[in-house]
Amino acid sequence: MNYVILLFSILIIGMGVPPAFAHTTVHVEQFEIEVGWGIEPPVVGIRNDFVFEISEPGAKEGVKSGVINAFRNLETTAKFGGITKVLDINSDPRPGHYYSSVIPTKTGSILIDIKGEINGVPIDVEIPVEDVETTAVLDFPPTTGSSNQDITSMKNAISSLQKEINSLKTGSGANFDNVGPAYDFAIFGLSLGAAGVILAVVAMIKRK
Repeated sequence: MNYVILLFSILIIGMGVPPAFAHTTVHVEQFEIEVGWGIEPPVVGIRNDFVFEISEPGAKEGVKSGVINAFRNLETTAKFGGITKVLDINSDPRPGHYYSSVIPTKTGSILIDIKGEINGVPIDVEIPVEDVETTAVLDFPPTTGSSNQDITSMKNAISSLQKEINSLKTGSGANFDNVGPAYDFAIFGLSLGAAGVILAVVAMIKRK
């Protein structure tokens, strides 16, 4: 339930103007090309965007001007190892800003390859973006410690049940000669309990 709330919050934040943290910028003649993630750090399984800003010097010194229709003659490809994906580029309302939506499925490094031309200037660049992380970077409180404690508790419970079953089987000094069906029912009940605990451990491990 907590994970669902966290995911919903991230998606809501992503609808706003994304901050630029670990973006990478390259220069090709007069053009400045900046590439990064809309939400950083990027996390496996959470919707994100590759974001682009393409600009050139403005009319005033030190002022940048966003390039409109910059991707008209550009092909942009995301690369993950030997896997590639040609990106659909969308225009942001701000001039010179663009984005392409994606859901990262694996941790690791991604490169953005941009080829073509902008207003007659040849473009052939390969730009790295921040590595995709596991959900552990967003987990709070951390799940690793509590998970280990839960598994240890389950193991102790199983061990206790096994001792009780062995104790009943051996009689532990008591006389069970005449208990008949009651004894069998007790053994059966404890066996079911042990099986239930074992299944709970397996389900918990898979969920973690």
